[in-house]
This record gives sequence, C-alpha cells and structure tokens, in this order.
Amino acid sequence: MKAKNNNFVIIVTLLIALILSIIPMPIGIDMYRPNWTLLVLMYWSLALPNRVNVLSAWFIGLVLDVLLGSILGINAFATAIVIYVCVNNFQKIRNFSLWQQSLIIALLTALYHLMIFWVQRFILDVDFSISYLKPVITSAAIWPVVFLLLRKIRRQLRVH
Repeated sequence: MKAKNNNFVIIVTLLIALILSIIPMPIGIDMYRPNWTLLVLMYWSLALPNRVNVLSAWFIGLVLDVLLGSILGINAFATAIVIYVCVNNFQKIRNFSLWQQSLIIALLTALYHLMIFWVQRFILDVDFSISYLKPVITSAAIWPVVFLLLRKIRRQLRVH
C-alpha cells in the first residue's frame, strides 16, 4: 500500500474521532464522554511516532477548538503537550501491557484536562470541579478497545 493511502487511513480515523467528539449526547452522559481525538492521536503517536507527532496533534487540537467553540488554542496546546510526552516515551509505553497502558492513558488524559483547566482558570477565572476529570475514567476504560481496533485496522491495511 502506498504512503498516500496510509495517510488516508490515519486521517479518516482522526475525522471519525472528531465526529465522535461533537456528536450530541444527553447532559448526564456527556460529562463522561471519552476524549476520542486524544485517544486516537495517542494510538497513532505510539504506533507511528514519525508520522503522527506534536505538529499534527496541535493541528487536530486546533480543529477541535473550532468544532467545540472553545478558546482558540486551548485544546491545541494541551493535545500537543500530551502527544509530546507520548512521542518521547513511545518505546517504553508500547512495551507495557494493555491495562498498564490504560493507567498511563488515564494519567495523560488527566494531564490534558488539568492543563485545559489551568488555562481556563488563568483566562476565564473558572473554578475546579471534579467533573473535569470524569472523562479520564472512560478514556482509560475504553483504551483497550480503541487500541485493539486501531491496531487491527493498521495491520489489515498495512499502515506503516
């Protein structure tokens, strides 16, 4: 398979993640919405760190800012920092078992949400609520499914 088609697979999975991030959900469930774009970006940055890196994470974060109507650059900044950590430690993280990876994903997702809170606190003077961290639980719980599904797609379509 050509590199052009490989990029297409990565882009399609990221578009699906962006769509899952903006699909309307009931208010009671929405606070537990996993960070789909972050999970997909983390998978691709762990699997192909030379193809999905900080710059692509920043761009996807900027698109997410526009889609969510949040402060421009806030998701881009937080996503870029988390993917930076992933790319710099991809060899270590890939050697962990899935449940250990889920714990790392929980820590990185918590870092993402705390960075967004800190920027919002600085700009908008918002107060901290534990609901900021509810997506951490669901993102960590859904990581094995995301990992196995994307790995299957990557292997079947020979994305490398």
